Amino acid sequence: MFDYIVVGAGSAGCVMANRLSADPSKRVCLIEAGPPDKNPLIHIPLGLALLARTHGINWGYLTAPELQLNNRRLYWPRGKTLGGSSSVNAMIYMRGHPADYDGWAKAAGSAWGWERVRELFIAMEGNTALANAHHGTHGPLTVSNLVHPNPLSRAFVQAGVECQLPENLDFNGASHEGVGLYQVTQKEGRRFSSARAFLEPVRGRANLTIETGAYVERVLFEGRRATGLRLRGRDILLRPGGEVIVCGGAVNSPQLLMLSGIGPGAELSRHGIEVVHDAKEVGANLADHLDITVLAATRGSEGMGIAPGLLPRAIRSAWAYSRHRQGEWTSNVAEAGGFAKSDPARERPNLQFHFIPALMRNHGRKTSWGYGVTLHVCDLLPKSRGRVGLASSDPSMPPRIEANYLGHPDDIGVLLDGLKLARRLFEAPPMKKYIRAELLPGPQVQTDGALVEDIRARAETIYHPVGTCRMGMDAVSVVDPESRVRGVEGLRVVDASIMPSIIAGNTNAPVMMMAENVSKMMLGR
Repeated sequence: MFDYIVVGAGSAGCVMANRLSADPSKRVCLIEAGPPDKNPLIHIPLGLALLARTHGINWGYLTAPELQLNNRRLYWPRGKTLGGSSSVNAMIYMRGHPADYDGWAKAAGSAWGWERVRELFIAMEGNTALANAHHGTHGPLTVSNLVHPNPLSRAFVQAGVECQLPENLDFNGASHEGVGLYQVTQKEGRRFSSARAFLEPVRGRANLTIETGAYVERVLFEGRRATGLRLRGRDILLRPGGEVIVCGGAVNSPQLLMLSGIGPGAELSRHGIEVVHDAKEVGANLADHLDITVLAATRGSEGMGIAPGLLPRAIRSAWAYSRHRQGEWTSNVAEAGGFAKSDPARERPNLQFHFIPALMRNHGRKTSWGYGVTLHVCDLLPKSRGRVGLASSDPSMPPRIEANYLGHPDDIGVLLDGLKLARRLFEAPPMKKYIRAELLPGPQVQTDGALVEDIRARAETIYHPVGTCRMGMDAVSVVDPESRVRGVEGLRVVDASIMPSIIAGNTNAPVMMMAENVSKMMLGR
């Protein structure tokens, strides 16, 4: 029996397990459905390019047919291993915009405002390159500059400057806007996931049990109090007064709540699930960053690609990495990017770029021959909202994901403006000198109508789903400002699903910060 059972060893779960097990009088169990994080592709940063094809450490979800995207089912990779999605993401360290957290404070109180979360970010951060008022240097999460940026990534930054975007040397500093090279969660040329940052240092604690390959079917209740978990073939129970902390992410957390009897009553009844608490917003409020790309073939071999000469280059890179943790294998693939406004009249940036010095199609699942570049642009502040629902009462079946991309009419215009700006960046002299020909959308696609059709035919997620167990001070929110599930006792949710609104940036660092904040609330700090 345990005082705390944490479901999901991802970005939030690893932090929660670390912090809660610091008290030796408390027994903590961390449950992960996936395997240990032993796959070498996880730890070699460039292995990211192959992770989308790697089975066993990825939930590999698909959305329902998306009405505004030509009824396509979009691929949603989510981490399924120790470290969760922090073990399969692009390692970009990004906090978001201060205004994001001003919005959170209005929804969930001052404990989630920028002043408070900024303190947490700084305290958690162990930055190896920046030491100033905006950064911490002694925290458990190592953040560093890229070891070996590709020359095309630097050219992209200069192209942005040519297009009147300021060069930004620190996206987590005084200003959010501009273009630059990203900082990454790497240490000495290796991925530094939440598992490495928060689990590895505490594996020896006698009061911490870590279980992998363990599938949770539902939360157990006596009346309205959580008493443990039902796993395949066995139960794990709480000590009196203990708590279950669900850290499954924006897809798995609402699914587990619904399988456990917490969710829209009519939907649960339709699947034959006994209703413990009728919570209509469980699974609702789903937000994500929809992304469109420009791909171009390049004249030379500065980028990374599958082409003649690959073998000797790969051998040199393997040698540099194995001997010195240097060279191309340290690349996080999405090396450069930035933030811009789709309209100068906007108060803050609503577009984000991820630049890749290679051709990247279908999340890397489709082999692209030759040398080229890919520029992603996403809508950071979409108005469309979707939902996660049950497809079945069988816990082994994936949930139904209805992202409802472009469901709000304003969103297509923002993405259209972003696509046009992405093309301008590739036309700027610092990039144009490298580019041989645009491949997608293609030179024949020029009118607004044709570009909108291209967006509907090709747009994909950039992997930032949030909001499906919304946190708030209002009575209909799924969790309260301390992440306690309303209507029951002994149950919390801590992950991207509780975000009151979507972050204007990458979501990994904010999720770890959220877990740090909640753990301090639970421990009275």
